[in-house]
Amino acid sequence: MNQLTSLFKILSDETRLRILFLLYQEELCVCQLTGILKMPQPKISKSLSKLRDLGLVSDDRREKFVYYSLKRESKALMKILEDLDQDIFSYPVLLEDRKGLENKEYFLSQCGPGECEEG
Repeated sequence: MNQLTSLFKILSDETRLRILFLLYQEELCVCQLTGILKMPQPKISKSLSKLRDLGLVSDDRREKFVYYSLKRESKALMKILEDLDQDIFSYPVLLEDRKGLENKEYFLSQCGPGECEEG
């Protein structure tokens, strides 16, 4: 039950929920998440660190970038994200975030030194 309680605590934070939803769509680096979510890099990195510590995301270093991906082992999390995705028009913020994926390559090109490195 503790694991389920922890999951709902994580999902109660809008930034972490938005990050998980984007990573449900595809893997992304910090710069891309920062650009799509229009939030400062330290806030995104702190949220990713928490998600990684709880075993919900993994990271993979590729050259100067660290890409984050959703671990799909939690059936409860996957069901929640799937339901959000299927009813996306009820969640304008998540819909806007998903549309922001169209600009992911632009945001990647805007990475400054150290921005996409592991924190």
